[in-house]
Amino acid sequence: MARRPLPRILSTGSAQIARSRELARAQLTRSRELARTASDSASDVLHPLITITRGLRRLASAGRRRWADTPKDKRGPLLFLVASVILVVALVPYGPLLAVITLMAAAAWQGRDREPATPDGPDESQTERLRSLYEALVPYFSAADDPAPLYTHGGEWEKAFPEYEFDGTSRISSLLVRYPAYFTDGEAAARARIEHLLTAKSGRGREYHFAWDEEGNELAVSVLAPLPTDIAAQRFVTAPGETVLGFTDPTLVQRMLPLTHGAQQRDVPPVVWRTGIRSTEPHLLALGQPGSGTSTLLRSIALQALQYGDVVIVEGGGTGEYACLTGRDGVLAVECGLAGALASVEWAATETERRLIAVNRARQAGNPPPEDTKRPLWILLDRPTAFSHLAAADNRKDPQSLLQVPLRHGRAVGVTVVVAEQWDGLDALSDAVRQHTRARVVLGPATAEQLRTALGAPPHTTPVADVPPGRGYARLGTGPVHRLQVPATPDPYDDATSDAHRQAVLELLPERTTPVEAETLGRLEKADQEPEPVPAEAVVAEAVAAETS
Repeated sequence: MARRPLPRILSTGSAQIARSRELARAQLTRSRELARTASDSASDVLHPLITITRGLRRLASAGRRRWADTPKDKRGPLLFLVASVILVVALVPYGPLLAVITLMAAAAWQGRDREPATPDGPDESQTERLRSLYEALVPYFSAADDPAPLYTHGGEWEKAFPEYEFDGTSRISSLLVRYPAYFTDGEAAARARIEHLLTAKSGRGREYHFAWDEEGNELAVSVLAPLPTDIAAQRFVTAPGETVLGFTDPTLVQRMLPLTHGAQQRDVPPVVWRTGIRSTEPHLLALGQPGSGTSTLLRSIALQALQYGDVVIVEGGGTGEYACLTGRDGVLAVECGLAGALASVEWAATETERRLIAVNRARQAGNPPPEDTKRPLWILLDRPTAFSHLAAADNRKDPQSLLQVPLRHGRAVGVTVVVAEQWDGLDALSDAVRQHTRARVVLGPATAEQLRTALGAPPHTTPVADVPPGRGYARLGTGPVHRLQVPATPDPYDDATSDAHRQAVLELLPERTTPVEAETLGRLEKADQEPEPVPAEAVVAEAVAAETS
């Protein structure tokens, strides 16, 4: 929306309007001053009475607490002692008067203001910071045709910033900014310029949240606390079909998850990803730089998926990040080579087709789906574009081409695909992966353009340059963009892993049911066998049924 010029009016009319506004403003200022003066005078006159009343209330509360803490067998002697003291005071000359004076003195002492007096306004350094921020916003929030501009060089910053807070280092922690109605707050570029300016002037190295109120022409800026990075992997309290991607701020999440943090219990707002037949975003794509935590996210998802289903892992990096899962119960394959990756992904595609046919036949017969199609199957691929280059050099099939059936029709039969890729391999991802992974995660440092491209919408916070591993953003479908911190799920075989995190991951690993050598040999023998042919008409019929469901 382009900026429209304000209508021009006659100079005499503008002068009359300005004069009437000045008179109304002066009357309002005088009425406010009178009300403030009357309030201050009443407070000064009634201050002793208010102090004594507050002290009597505190003394009464202390007496009730003392009576409640007294054992029942000692309350009788305590009442006798209090009655004896009252009787002695009543019989002593001037005793009641001295008792009242003592009580009033004690009440005045208890009712005094114990908190140190806070300054009414900002100090000199804080005022200078607000003034410089106001001056920096003048070119963006001012127009030459505005008869009563809110932002002018040397103007009153108090009207533009009605609310503000500072932290212990005199940096802005919360700010409410008012802007004129003709500012184009509906344009993403205009918002981005203001957010970038406020971030630079308020202090870099922190993450800010921007809440635009287009109806009220106000912008609320707040500093977000850092997300916890010390939460280890554990059994999360979730239902089948729910996967905890990480933790976020409580502003946009209404659910709290109980966690065990050392010897303490605390509730943290999670980002829960729901998969299954009724899921609207059944597949996930995670992007990030090397060392940003995408492999940690896949390990966390695998450990949660093994609680209810089976997992097939294909690693294109060749670093052995998932060696701890080899031979575990529920882990069907962990492949690091091109031949094994092709065999595993081809088996997953064939298994998806088999489930589609079995479910379709059961529905046509009026029966529930077979039991062997209900167990969830997870296909986790870490850097699949590395195999694409190897397959092209060896004139073999790209493993990504085999993911089309699980991506398009896997939701109907409990097949979920999770892909993790680095930024330099984003262009090499297939169209099927881009189109059907509607749950997105971005970890590590990223520009605003990268976040908008990956998530489909810009976040309401400012990304920072230095972030811990596993820190980023998540968006499920068309929902809001959440800040995300992945739980610490490192490779337990890595020497750099701490003992606490290593033990937490080892406790979540299933039992090792198949020796590594036997599992590898059996997998190679299955790869050499011819796959069972699948009727093409059955696959097409089930695909149509899955799309209509």
